[in-house]
Amino acid sequence: MEKPPIHPYIPILIGVISISFSAIFVKLAEADSGAIAFYRMLFSVLIIAPAFFKNHVQELKMLYQRDWLFSIISGIFLAFHFILWFESLQYTSVASSTVLVTMQPLFAFIGTYLFFKERLTMQVVLSGIIAISGSVLISWGDFKISGGALFGDTLALIACVLVTGYFLFGQEVRKRLSLITYTMVVYSISTITLFFYVILRGESFGPYPYSTWLWFLLLAIIPNLLGHSLFNWSIKWVSVNVISIAVLFEPIGASILAFFIFGEKLIATQIIGGIIVILGIMLFVIDLKNLRNSLEKTIDRF
Repeated sequence: MEKPPIHPYIPILIGVISISFSAIFVKLAEADSGAIAFYRMLFSVLIIAPAFFKNHVQELKMLYQRDWLFSIISGIFLAFHFILWFESLQYTSVASSTVLVTMQPLFAFIGTYLFFKERLTMQVVLSGIIAISGSVLISWGDFKISGGALFGDTLALIACVLVTGYFLFGQEVRKRLSLITYTMVVYSISTITLFFYVILRGESFGPYPYSTWLWFLLLAIIPNLLGHSLFNWSIKWVSVNVISIAVLFEPIGASILAFFIFGEKLIATQIIGGIIVILGIMLFVIDLKNLRNSLEKTIDRF
């Protein structure tokens, strides 16, 4: 295999830090959730458009009618994922919201089980029970703080379901398209969806303070393009499971940033519940059989 120019864990670390800023930029932006999501996606589309039209526009001919349908559904799901997740941050803490959104791998497996009849294993069932227990603990603790916090947790969980739908509907289309083309198509559909959402909801397209425009732009550049692009680059040299585990550290990074920027403090149920959720997801994404074989080989060497 081609040797990477730098160790893959370095861009993965930068990617985790990048996506950790997502919730922070959202809370700093002085705008409604739909408008924040719209400008995040619009600026992302504008940034990748030159590369798409220069080198990839011909790939659109590869799309079948079914591909367009799935891309439209995927883009709509992504739009409402951002709306609900951003809205959840108005009610609950950065820590609770980001932890609950990271349960996406479990929801993805539920989706593949229901629609593609993938087999349930004891490891999957156990990891699901652990992660759900952690989310219940977080929600219980937030409910004790206020009903609004529990409402925010619920929005974050629905946002998690929607981003799972985005991945499930988009995965087949993504297999036959380059990353830039697939991103351009789905992000454009998502942007159009958000445009009409903002109009129908009566939200404002502006004017906004200069600082808010900066947060819009940084949302597009740092978590959207830099963070996820680095993960996609690293996947050439590391396992998908490594990326999946790395993403689980987003709530930790976001919580640390929220503590220093907003003074958000964690309560015991958020800390314990978050740890339980992360452990449950780790159990889900780690291939225990391969891990055991690797450990046995390592032991045999000594």
